[in-house]
Amino acid sequence: MITLQGKGVSAGIASGVVVFLKRKSLSVEKRPVADVEKEVERFEAARRIASEQLDELSKKMAGTIGEENAVLFEVHRMLLEDVDYTEPITAIIKNEKVCAEYAVNTTGSRLAQEFADMDDEYMKARAVDMYDVSKRVIGILSGVEDDLTRSDEPVILAADDFTPSETAQLDRGKALALVSRQGSANSHTAIFARTMGIPAIIGFGAFLSGDLSGKQAVLDGETGALYIEPDQETIQTLEQKKEALRQEKECLEKLRGKPTLTKAGRRMKLYANIGSVGDVESVLAGDAEGIGLFRSEFLYLGRDSYPDEEYQYQCYRRVLEKMGDRQVIIRTLDIGADKQVDYLNLPKEENPALGIRAIRLCLNRPELFKTQLRAIYRASLYGNAAIMFPMISSLDELLRAKEAARAVREALAAHSVPFKRDVPIGIMIETPASAIISDILAKEADFFSLGTNDLTQYTLAVDRQNEAAAEFCDTHHEAVLRLIRMTCENAHKAGIWAGICGQLGADPTLTKTFVEMGLDELSVEPSGILKLRNLITQC
Repeated sequence: MITLQGKGVSAGIASGVVVFLKRKSLSVEKRPVADVEKEVERFEAARRIASEQLDELSKKMAGTIGEENAVLFEVHRMLLEDVDYTEPITAIIKNEKVCAEYAVNTTGSRLAQEFADMDDEYMKARAVDMYDVSKRVIGILSGVEDDLTRSDEPVILAADDFTPSETAQLDRGKALALVSRQGSANSHTAIFARTMGIPAIIGFGAFLSGDLSGKQAVLDGETGALYIEPDQETIQTLEQKKEALRQEKECLEKLRGKPTLTKAGRRMKLYANIGSVGDVESVLAGDAEGIGLFRSEFLYLGRDSYPDEEYQYQCYRRVLEKMGDRQVIIRTLDIGADKQVDYLNLPKEENPALGIRAIRLCLNRPELFKTQLRAIYRASLYGNAAIMFPMISSLDELLRAKEAARAVREALAAHSVPFKRDVPIGIMIETPASAIISDILAKEADFFSLGTNDLTQYTLAVDRQNEAAAEFCDTHHEAVLRLIRMTCENAHKAGIWAGICGQLGADPTLTKTFVEMGLDELSVEPSGILKLRNLITQC
């Protein structure tokens, strides 16, 4: 038996024969062309066909992966219309007098690499989307259609990586599981696998070699382990785990739609964190009671210019409409530190985590801030919206941010633009400073949400992006827990609620501690809602 260790991104146990995905070869040779205008027309024709295919795919897959996930293919279609994608391709064809296949591949590879080089994991995962779009266009230009391997028997499908298009169109009855050499837990492929209930493991690297094709295997999508030609003991152990998971899921499903109550009968709110409109389907499927953190900065990333007010308004509106009466807490722009965008022209900083980021950036650029606030207030008519300011570390910052919100409300009213006036305004507690003066801040906020990722790194002076210092980043450090407790107590003294939207909120070893502290809300990844509800009912 050979054991390979990867990273599990979609839980579940599966056993079957390993079969590698076979794709038809696409021609990307640098072939010279005599008539460049004709070649540009050829590219435009392929682009139009690809756009039609994606429009059809979005409609077709809505029932399989959910409408919000299927929106991805509409996003892919928009990429095909983006001048940042089309103009470089046209320029390469004209300037270098080469074939469209080469121009598309060159441009697509460059843009994909730009995404891959970003610090933010969410944006890194967008590299495969760019690859997917370019692959589709090249396939049309080359006359090669997608040819996913079809097997008569269900198999464990292996590949370097899977594009979102490939994953969405898999025959669920034939693909027992997905394993890949590369990939990201934040990719749409991983999201689709979870939505479709397909166990998936990524990150095996070269260990997932072609000579494993045809071999019997069993895998655990939770632990990320793949067992090649497993012994009987391993098979039996995983079969038992599979049955235990089935029973656990059955029990968890009984909690769906139920309020989250502690043993003492105190109600807590279980919300979900999202990064895009497309994540809402997972929130609803996970049975979250609301959205505790809508990371609005993802509307700004991966672009060459500011998202305008109308674009933001439409995004916020769609999320609010989908969520109905459930609260949606929209965090205002949190750019800086590990999330950078070129068009903001931010000066290079020695330590951007301690520089102009989040609320500091918004206060320095009031029109940028007010544009977002206008979009949020306009969208507030369509649901239960709340606004949350990130990285507040002083009363002055909070008052200035609230003043900006007041000015936006007055301007909208003066122009007879409808909006809700009673949108709650809360803040994130992410620094020791804000936790220590939380008694003061609580008098000016409607709620607190502890961003434990940043709170931990600032409290312990450990860069959470620095893998070499990971051993010193103790999320259970008593100093961090004391700051959380202090913040919660000060919130309650002022009559407001306090929750956690950082990764610590999903830590099962701290659930009892958080219940005992009196925290009112926990916001976690959508897939963890029912498990966390079950834990809370036992505390």
